Amino acid sequence: METITRSHDRFEIAVDGDAAGRALFVDRDGRRIFFHTEVGEEYGGRGLAGRLVGHALDATREEGLRAVPVCPYVERLARRSGGWADVVDEPSEDERAAVKGLATS
Repeated sequence: METITRSHDRFEIAVDGDAAGRALFVDRDGRRIFFHTEVGEEYGGRGLAGRLVGHALDATREEGLRAVPVCPYVERLARRSGGWADVVDEPSEDERAAVKGLATS
């Protein structure tokens, strides 16, 4: 069974209670900057990243925030599906600089 939870700086997906992946973000001035997404190798190929990021983008919309994809995976999913075009913005250079190096946290 999959569960997705949110904390102050990430969305996490678990499978049968075991951490499987995360999407990291920073909220800044009404914009949620997504800068890193990962799913453990042992969970690859199950579509977990897509469900995790889709949930994160839906939650961002529900919270009235704009989604700013610096993470390449978030950007591809948001642009490919088109289901989040109303909430996704291009990142500014300032936003890119604000999250540079944070992916290891």
